[in-house]
Amino acid sequence: MTLITDRRSFLSTAALGVLGAAFAPRMAFARAATAKRFVFIIQRGAADGMGIVGPVGDPGFAGARGDLAADVAKGAKLDAMFALHPAMTATAGLYGQGQALFAHAIASPYRDRSHFDGQNVLETGGASAYQLHDGWLNRLMGVVPTDDARAIAVAATVPMALRGSRDVASYAPSALPQASDDLMSRVAMLYQGDAQLHGLWSEAMATRQLTSDLAQNNGANAAATGALTARLLAPNNGARIAMIETGGWDTHTQQRQRLAAQLKGLDAMIGALRTGLGPMWDDTLVLVATEFGRTVAANGTGGTDHGQGSSAMLIGGGVKGGRVIADWPGLKKSQLYEGRDLNPTSSLDAFIGGAVAEHFATDPARTMAALFPASARIGATEGLVRV
Repeated sequence: MTLITDRRSFLSTAALGVLGAAFAPRMAFARAATAKRFVFIIQRGAADGMGIVGPVGDPGFAGARGDLAADVAKGAKLDAMFALHPAMTATAGLYGQGQALFAHAIASPYRDRSHFDGQNVLETGGASAYQLHDGWLNRLMGVVPTDDARAIAVAATVPMALRGSRDVASYAPSALPQASDDLMSRVAMLYQGDAQLHGLWSEAMATRQLTSDLAQNNGANAAATGALTARLLAPNNGARIAMIETGGWDTHTQQRQRLAAQLKGLDAMIGALRTGLGPMWDDTLVLVATEFGRTVAANGTGGTDHGQGSSAMLIGGGVKGGRVIADWPGLKKSQLYEGRDLNPTSSLDAFIGGAVAEHFATDPARTMAALFPASARIGATEGLVRV
């Protein structure tokens, strides 16, 4: 691994050693002069919002989803309409304490189905892909009162959300990146008609899913990442803004097993953050969001394909939690986006902008204009964080 930083870097050699040993997702850190902490966990690959927060009260849910509805139906009931996937036990506990809320049928302005373009829109805060050339998380450091704010990315490249006028150092693993889930599933289709190769490929894919992303080491690596993030956020001179990249959410095949493993890892990460931050948890806001959702109906391989509306999470000691925010569009064929996807009825930009503005006590209109200029006319969502 190589490290590019300077003499004022807050990453110690010891912390980097722990990171190298237990690192599953890639992380990025920024420092700001405020007692508040903010963590953005991005779910790369398009997380299935209805598999995470299931609309079990919608009469069409079970019929539309088939076997994919079974697991979430067994989870903690959030209200009369929604249930949380049972793998997220720690998060369910935080919800019961009023420290977690979920937004559903939510999306960025992006309405196509390319991971690259969708992630670019999510991270830059633009109305379309490559419209803006810096990230909203980098611009946030110019909105929040800062004291020589700096950032560090632990990744092969700095995540787009942190790129911009603020200097960012990088800590890059030397290994080549893994092939995307989408590519792997397409290769699987080539082997579909070959009994011997299909069996070998399926076995290899199953092994890969057990040893990658948040599912790695049965969630232990994800928990280690959460604990390390907490250690870097906790000191008075430590980070105040963190970004955690997670992959593995592109569930084209075997979604029930894969999503459960992913959510177990995400839940472990959130639990480790909560434990590690201790009293600072009351001043911490965690956002979990993805580039777009997945199809309502399953495909022929037990998975789902790229869709539109998904769910997002806000978690932390200051969150006005214990609720699901949703203008639910319904799951009838006529209510779906292009007859196949959950129809987005809420703005992810407004959700993020409102949460950040309330958390850091900044002006909502100014915050939206800086972070999500194309969505500023919508207005920031209010009442997400206790002020």
